[in-house]
Amino acid sequence: MLKIARWRIIAVVIAALWGFAFSAPSLLPESIRSALPAWAPNKAINLGLDLRGGSHLLLEVDTKGLFKDKLENTVDEMARALSEAKPRIGYTGRAVVGDAARIKVIDPAEQQRALAEIRKIAQPVNSTGMSAGKMDLEITEAADGAIEMRLTEAAREALTRDAVTRSIEVIRRRVDAAGTAEISITRQGEDRIIVQAPGEQDPESLKRRIGQTAKMTFHMVDASVSPADAAAGRIPPGSELMPSDDPGEGAVVVRSRAVLTGDNLAEAHAGFDQQTQAPIVNFKFDATGGRIFCQLTTRYTGQRFATVLDGKVITAPRINTPICGGSGYIEGNFTTESANELAVLLRAGALPAPLNVIEQRTVGAELGQDAVNAGLAAGVVAAIMILGFMCLAYGFFGVIACVALVVNLAMILAAMAVFGATLTLPGIAGLILTIAIAVDANVLIYERMRDEEKLGRSVALSVDAGFSRAMVTIIDANITTILAALILFQFGAGPVRGFAWTLSIGTVTSVFTAVLVTQLLIAWWYRAARPKKLPI
Repeated sequence: MLKIARWRIIAVVIAALWGFAFSAPSLLPESIRSALPAWAPNKAINLGLDLRGGSHLLLEVDTKGLFKDKLENTVDEMARALSEAKPRIGYTGRAVVGDAARIKVIDPAEQQRALAEIRKIAQPVNSTGMSAGKMDLEITEAADGAIEMRLTEAAREALTRDAVTRSIEVIRRRVDAAGTAEISITRQGEDRIIVQAPGEQDPESLKRRIGQTAKMTFHMVDASVSPADAAAGRIPPGSELMPSDDPGEGAVVVRSRAVLTGDNLAEAHAGFDQQTQAPIVNFKFDATGGRIFCQLTTRYTGQRFATVLDGKVITAPRINTPICGGSGYIEGNFTTESANELAVLLRAGALPAPLNVIEQRTVGAELGQDAVNAGLAAGVVAAIMILGFMCLAYGFFGVIACVALVVNLAMILAAMAVFGATLTLPGIAGLILTIAIAVDANVLIYERMRDEEKLGRSVALSVDAGFSRAMVTIIDANITTILAALILFQFGAGPVRGFAWTLSIGTVTSVFTAVLVTQLLIAWWYRAARPKKLPI
């Protein structure tokens, strides 16, 4: 023990220097950090919503709309299955009624063959656990002879779970692209999402960026419907009346079936019309979308082509010539800001289902500063009490433990800054708890040294036994703490994860400092003092 390997000395020195270098920016004001040279560490710890202030949104996925879209697709598949049957099976009354996709076979003699064809539409649910092997649709016959298909419970759960996962990723891309940093997006329950944006004091702006479905589709305008018929509500089957973003047009009758969707968009960015200098949104399709767009504009040259966003016609220009380059632009009543927002939404992709705001909170910066001050005060008081106890209980060795504790705290702050961890109020609680338990390893080592000295062993053997024989207990205790922190991090959300992160990082660094740093300092002391008795 008294002969420390060179690699240990190098590791301790490098770790200590790294800790002090990367934790220092978090303790410096912004004006000093911004003046630091580019090569110097200048990244501070991110403060969470409760410490910095910002916006908190609790969102709920609109599962009713999600299930309705699935049933509408199902009724289309039912119709296609009957149309493609050999020979073709005639049908009528295709529609979504309540929670069922319905279709009725014209000839009752074809009912069983139709059931066999439609039954092929059902697929196994792509999920795990109890839902494995279950089908997504169940088929029944109504009293009037219509064939109905309904979503099974397993399908509803899988659709909801997938929609929440995809919504989280879309929200993250939207907010990151808009420039908001350190956002926290977590799942709550089965169909809810918590969004916390530190520093964002305008929740309405946040809601606009993440709440819009941004489902873009392209439809052909139904030119057979006159303005008088549209105003009277005489809309033929297969078409629908959609509001227009152009106040001069009012509403536009478009074909219900989309000929192209925003899923085929590869790029989108704001720009300006070269002639009018009005804000527009330029877009480019992927290879598949470009090919379809070329075919459509070639086939429907001279007809109007509507761009629809979330059920509203943004623009409906006339196709003058085929467009085969795979790119185009969207014009409308855009401002520069709204064009940028739309481009961000299109790049991020559409939400799989609408999101409803269940809860909205704004935490002021002043309240966050009060929490920071209270947390700092609690941390200082805890540190002073622990340092005082160690010095009184173990004398000079207690001072060595305090030095190791300072290195430990620097390494924790440095790790949080480097890895981009967000410090919340529960995180401060985890930091204080880490400070308190960091000296636990030193207590075990020192008490073992005392026991060895009472048995008549020399100072060198007592010190050696203190570190070697207490190591098993130290490792066991800290592994238990890390496992508990991992469980909290895995199953917790938001502040609970912040607490678990701080606790786990602190546990690792405390073992390093309590063993290696303390061991190195005691070895140097022993070589310099050559004591006859332990100073504890």
